[in-house]
Amino acid sequence: MSEQRKPRILVTGAAGALTQQVINRLRDNCDIVAVDFRQQVYLGDDIPSYCIDLNKRGFEDLFRQYRFDGVIHLGRLMTSELTRMRRYNANVLGTQRLLDLSHKYGIKRVIILSTFHVYGAMAYNPALIDEAAPLKSAGLSADLVDSVELENLANIYLWRYPELNITILRPCNIVGPGVRNTMSALLSSERAPVLAGFSPMMQFIHIDDMADAIVLAWQKPVKGVFNVAPHDWVAYQQALKMCGCKRIPILSVPPIVPKAIARLLNLKSFPHYLLAFFKYPVVIDGRAFAREFGFKPKRPLKEIFRYYRNNKRPV
Repeated sequence: MSEQRKPRILVTGAAGALTQQVINRLRDNCDIVAVDFRQQVYLGDDIPSYCIDLNKRGFEDLFRQYRFDGVIHLGRLMTSELTRMRRYNANVLGTQRLLDLSHKYGIKRVIILSTFHVYGAMAYNPALIDEAAPLKSAGLSADLVDSVELENLANIYLWRYPELNITILRPCNIVGPGVRNTMSALLSSERAPVLAGFSPMMQFIHIDDMADAIVLAWQKPVKGVFNVAPHDWVAYQQALKMCGCKRIPILSVPPIVPKAIARLLNLKSFPHYLLAFFKYPVVIDGRAFAREFGFKPKRPLKEIFRYYRNNKRPV
């Protein structure tokens, strides 16, 4: 008998630390093809890697050439990247093209990485937000429209084409070594801004645990939308204290705050929409994912914060 062929997976967002962790976990048991439209990434001689725009004609050639069994779409652009229109083209139109090609070429498994930001930060959020909660963030910030539209699009395909077996993951704050998002920049800074009078509850998931969660989702083709978060949380100011950050109170006057925070953290810019997340809690319920996929985070908050306490970046 001939040896069974390994499943062949297209993985997007190859330049990201999380994507590379997922690839490393899957490379022994799967044939991986990696793409990123921002830069060419070398992942070893065994993994073909392409710098290609999902909206360009050449992208379909990969589907023809490799005949993928599954797609793991981790290439969502963050709000700090590119202009709003280019981000919309990449996140929404690029995802639509990816899903259309997945349907056209008979893909049997699709995983899409979203974010808990789609729920929106509001004073009246419930204590634990489950997957049935409305996605309010598009009405609160134009910067999150592409994130919500990406999800709405994925949900349409989830029900229209059940054979794609689409799973949408909404993680809480992903942090840890190699993560280059705003939250990681805050936790690793010597001095971190806080909005005077506010210290909302927050959740953090270590990049190792998030990579494990994505691999578990790949291994068990269960359709649907799932929050991914540990069942513990901590007040933002307490998190900063445990990370050894000096807290700098800033008055929450909207036009001034993002510029002040960006200057303090030595960032190019600070996303305006994030301000609400430093005022109001957005605590998501990750029990459905844990139950369905047997997921249990291994890295506790103490370990996450110890990493940031011991690895301060110069400001």
